Amino acid sequence: YGADWKMVETGWNAHVHGHARCFSSAREAIETYRDDQPGIIDQFLPAFVIAADGKPVGPIVDGDSVLCFNFRGDRAIEISRAFDADCNSDSDVDRFEYFDRGKCPDVLYAGMMEYDGDTHVPHRYLVEPPHIEDTLSEYLVESKVSQLAIAETQKFGHVTYFWNGNRTEMFDPGSETYIEIRSDVIPFEQRPWMKAAEITDSLIAELRTGKHRFARVNYANGDMVGHTGSLAATIVAMEVIDLQLARLRRVIDELDGILLITADHGNADEMYQRDKAGRVVRNRLSGKPVVKTSHTLSPVPLMIYDPNQGARYRVRETSKTDSSGHHHALCNLPSIACVTSTVVELLGFTAPSNWQPSLLEFA
Repeated sequence: YGADWKMVETGWNAHVHGHARCFSSAREAIETYRDDQPGIIDQFLPAFVIAADGKPVGPIVDGDSVLCFNFRGDRAIEISRAFDADCNSDSDVDRFEYFDRGKCPDVLYAGMMEYDGDTHVPHRYLVEPPHIEDTLSEYLVESKVSQLAIAETQKFGHVTYFWNGNRTEMFDPGSETYIEIRSDVIPFEQRPWMKAAEITDSLIAELRTGKHRFARVNYANGDMVGHTGSLAATIVAMEVIDLQLARLRRVIDELDGILLITADHGNADEMYQRDKAGRVVRNRLSGKPVVKTSHTLSPVPLMIYDPNQGARYRVRETSKTDSSGHHHALCNLPSIACVTSTVVELLGFTAPSNWQPSLLEFA
């Protein structure tokens, strides 16, 4: 999303030009950096290249073929644009202004998929991307429901590009509003509050205009700070989100609205790796817990705050326990796909039959 072009430039200079610290092997590089900065995780290791006789062994040069094997589009789009754009073109389509690439190698570049169907990035790819239809945004546009999407840069694409089925552009600029709050380019554990307060400021101001019947917002803190593995910073990040949700709830009361809170995976819920017995794994040399920086598979709740719910609806029963204490699933619910139908029903519509069913039962 253009969140950190400086990082892309660093990668370009290392991969293409070999401009980075030289080591004889990847092992030597990683061990050296970990000795230099104890506790650093792989995500933040400085760039390096493998060299022989003081020269990088694998810079990208004329005649090479380059394959980007990242299926997900957000980060891959940036490096793909760097390779696709013609260094000698004055065309607005091919102009590249994000950093000085130096001499661009003449290579055959391809992605695994076309990461952006609107701008056709990259130009070449191996697998035709899935065509995603019947998204919530499309349905709401057709139903004349005004929409707001807001997030900071780190997750702006999640409420726009990903949300709309890998589509960057709006379906209807007349009824949709996109607001991006620019993220700070700084390690997340140093700013665990990120832009949560600014997002809430803007969101509340927009809600009070009365223009938007449906708003979607992404708070990035739990994910991005959780990836750092810093427990102290992650606790701060989640306390910040608690504060913002408290602010938001008061405005929901004021505007007689409904607030839904969910996520697509866990991240901040488990900060240390565990063995099969559930014990925290510790480093054999330092004795410190081994941090877990990946997503978790913990169930994710959907919380609905509706001050006027009364007896209008209840959460659908998805399982039951029999007299012997055994748990039985009544259907394939719940899943995150069900949230879409739930939103539509709360807005007063009937969800399309090809969608996953709503999580609600109405009186």
